[in-house]
Amino acid sequence: MTFIPPGLIVAVLLVLIVSQLCYAFLPYRRRAYIPILVMTAIGFGLGQLWDFLGLPSARLGQADLLPALVFALLLQPLARFVPRPNREPKEPESDQSNVRT
Repeated sequence: MTFIPPGLIVAVLLVLIVSQLCYAFLPYRRRAYIPILVMTAIGFGLGQLWDFLGLPSARLGQADLLPALVFALLLQPLARFVPRPNREPKEPESDQSNVRT
């Protein structure tokens, strides 16, 4: 536990909380949770990059808060472009060469 920085724990918790809030309250049609979680995590990563570059920000401990929230909210419309695996199994292809007529 001593090797994990506290800012990483706070950032992971904030990503989970903000992604749940975006999933529940943003007025988009039906959508999956995983793309929203991915876009929120990317937004928080961009917020941390913002802080790393030394640009002004509001922090919560070691985690950058304000730019991360802004990036996460701005990236939410792009969640529909995140590829997802199909839930329906593919039908086996019929091999016409083995069929007797």
